[in-house]
Amino acid sequence: MKQVYDLLDNLKDRVRNNGVTNTVSYGDILEVDLNKTTIFPLAHFILGNVVFSENIITASIDILCADIVDENKLKESSDVFYTNSNIQDVMNTQLQVMNDLQSHLRRGSLYDKNLRIVGDVTANPIQDRFENELAGWTITFDVQMPNNDFSICD
Repeated sequence: MKQVYDLLDNLKDRVRNNGVTNTVSYGDILEVDLNKTTIFPLAHFILGNVVFSENIITASIDILCADIVDENKLKESSDVFYTNSNIQDVMNTQLQVMNDLQSHLRRGSLYDKNLRIVGDVTANPIQDRFENELAGWTITFDVQMPNNDFSICD
């Protein structure tokens, strides 16, 4: 049985190929090196529950995509909407990473590999949740894949 490897490798490869993400990690978010030595932007995967149906395996996946928010030390503007940081740039870019991944699960290269997203996906914003000033998005979604990697003749 190699469904976990196939699922995670395909998701990881899609995120690495988006032209934005520099680091892809997996596991407990508390064990991720979120300090300045991590090469951001970061995508982090957490595998959740798995449901077995007759011919389908459905896996729940949490993904966090984040980058460091840079503050302009010169305080050139008093614009309270755009402030003196790149927060909107970070939010926009990381949302695009999420959209690229879910789009490929719906109708792109991952769909062609029999990985199918189930239902709608909600992206939740994050900001200032970690030790350094990170911002981005988290999503949780279910992915279906064939349950045919075994022999019933045993």
